[in-house]
Amino acid sequence: MASVAQIAAQMKLESPVMAATPVEVRNAALVAVKEALLANSEAIFAANAADLAAAEADGVAPAVVKRLRFDEHKLADVCAGIDDTIALPDPVGRTLLARELDEGLTLYRVSCPIGVIGVIFEARPDALVQISTLCLKSGNCAVLKGGSETMRTNKALFDLIHAAAVAAGLPEGCLHQVEARSEISELLACDTAIDLLIPRGSNAFVRYIMDNTRIPVMGHSDGICHIYVDGAADVEKAVRICVDAKVQYTAACNAVETILVQRSAAPALLPEIVAGLQGEGVEVRGTDEVRAIVDCKPATDADWDTEYLALVVSIKLVEGVDEAVDHINRHGSHHTDAIITEDAAAAARFMQLVDSAGVYQNCSTRFADGFRYGFGAEVGISTSKLHARGPVGLEGLVTYKYKIFGSGQIVGDYASGASSFHFRDL
Repeated sequence: MASVAQIAAQMKLESPVMAATPVEVRNAALVAVKEALLANSEAIFAANAADLAAAEADGVAPAVVKRLRFDEHKLADVCAGIDDTIALPDPVGRTLLARELDEGLTLYRVSCPIGVIGVIFEARPDALVQISTLCLKSGNCAVLKGGSETMRTNKALFDLIHAAAVAAGLPEGCLHQVEARSEISELLACDTAIDLLIPRGSNAFVRYIMDNTRIPVMGHSDGICHIYVDGAADVEKAVRICVDAKVQYTAACNAVETILVQRSAAPALLPEIVAGLQGEGVEVRGTDEVRAIVDCKPATDADWDTEYLALVVSIKLVEGVDEAVDHINRHGSHHTDAIITEDAAAAARFMQLVDSAGVYQNCSTRFADGFRYGFGAEVGISTSKLHARGPVGLEGLVTYKYKIFGSGQIVGDYASGASSFHFRDL
């Protein structure tokens, strides 16, 4: 049996063929993938039921078990994502720059796939569908390693996706699944074959990946997201947004973990916000100032640096926008942070100064998602500032190359002054 290194090296050789595949073939492959998932849904659900039973027997935390589930709702979501991805324009082969350097000497910058992408993810099996379909649409080959908690679901999904893609005309090496945990170290060593790694999981997991590979890594670790409720906030909006950001899906990386409230408005805002949260079963932790206004558990310094992924939220009072920004930039993970206010100047200052991939006014942090951005889906959310930031969809899975078309020119003529550049954008 071939090693991970051998398989990755072969995929590297096949990646130019994958990159050159017409978009019509790539879209047809996505249609075939969707049809295969729908036609075999019962087998997928059965595999997932076995994974869920094993996770519960092993004492896996309820918040994590929720992320393992792949049911009718998740299937409908990934199929909608595939439809949206098919409808998106081809990200490959776009002319990003056209410039005449001299007569008969023309430069083009053209988008192209990154090549071979390794994606290592924990928990959510729907991530496998999102990642593989986005990689296929963008002309990339992908090596996929899912968590052992959903190995049966991942295997069922991968086999269906790979078979459908190859039958539709894509190269055999367009996708590969790594199943054994021991193979992760082999994958991390494939720096000559794999062009980019995207890890999705806990802070410790992502940090381990970053510390143990020479392959460029794109992604995020913590999702410590904040909402700052300004004194000029509409109380009803504040309650609805804070509750949604915490409760709608607590296990997501874009769920709010800390709420900051302007001190002068706290007596009016806090009781309503806390009542809304506690009414949904949220454990509220607050500073002494907060607890002087509402009944809640005490917060500690560690709370400001904690991603709960559970029905827990910490609350702190701040003087205003600047103190909120300072707290967020110190304790946040540069993921997604929001301000609730009717003051346009306060919102503008907050959104300018908060150093995060997503900054919002008057809406839930849960909007930080490739599907909700109209990207079709996402391979992950990046808190990096290089190449791609925020939810990473098709645009984040392509790079570019420069092409020059000449008619016999040589650099010597330009160095001697016999010829000169005139740089005219076309």
